[in-house]
Amino acid sequence: MNRLQDKYQNEVVPAMMKEFNYKSVMEVPAIEKVVVNIGVGDAIQNSKLLDEAVEELAAITGQQPVITKAKKSIANFKLREGMPIGCKVTLRRQKMYEFLDKLFNISLPRVRDFRGVSDTSFDGRGNYTLGIKEQIIFPEIDFDKVNRSRGMDVVIVTSAKTNEEAKALLTKMGMPFKK
Repeated sequence: MNRLQDKYQNEVVPAMMKEFNYKSVMEVPAIEKVVVNIGVGDAIQNSKLLDEAVEELAAITGQQPVITKAKKSIANFKLREGMPIGCKVTLRRQKMYEFLDKLFNISLPRVRDFRGVSDTSFDGRGNYTLGIKEQIIFPEIDFDKVNRSRGMDVVIVTSAKTNEEAKALLTKMGMPFKK
C-alpha cells in the first residue's frame, strides 16, 4: 500500500468523519481519479513536438498517454477537426496515489518562489484543477534533454459534494495550499 493511501485510510478518514459529522465511512469523500493533460498547440506545424510531450508525460505518470484530437476546425489557428493537438493520462488507484504523493512532496516544492497552490481553483462540485507551467519540476524529466518547457493541467476529481469538503480532503492529504 502506498504512503498516501495509508495516510488517507488511517488519518484522513477519521479526521473528516469528526469534522463533517459523517455517520458512515462511505460518506467520506475520496479522490477518484487524476487527469494530467498537456496541450501541444505547436503540433499543427511540427508533429515531433507531440511525440516529445507523449514521452515526457509517460515518464512523469508511469502510464502511456492517449493523444487528444481537435473537436472542431478553427481557421485562424490553421486547425482542422481531428488533428492531434495534445495528450492526456487518467490515473486511478495505485498510480494515482503515487503521482499525488510525488506531486505534493517533491515536485511542487521545486517550483521557484513557491508559496502554495491557490485555493480558488475548485469547480463547485469538489474537483480541483492545477496548472503547472513547466514539466521540469518532476524528477523523472532530465533537464538536459528538454527542448522546450511545456505546461500541463492536473485535474484532481474527488467524490466530495462541495468545495469545502474537497479542500478539507486535499489539505489533510498534504496538498500545500496558500496560507
